[in-house]
Amino acid sequence: MWSDLLAALALVLVIEGIMPFVNPDGLRKMFAMALQLDDSTLRFLGLSSMIAGLVLLYIVK
Repeated sequence: MWSDLLAALALVLVIEGIMPFVNPDGLRKMFAMALQLDDSTLRFLGLSSMIAGLVLLYIVK
């Protein structure tokens, strides 16, 4: 179980590192846009992302 959790964490780090490596200017623009969003919109995006991840995990497992 711990090895699966660590493997998942490692994949998250690899995937999150792709954007700053490939397109750092685009990442800065995306962060600037995110700073302009209100809290409820950011919470909705975070909740949507978590639900999508759970659905994908359910489908895979």
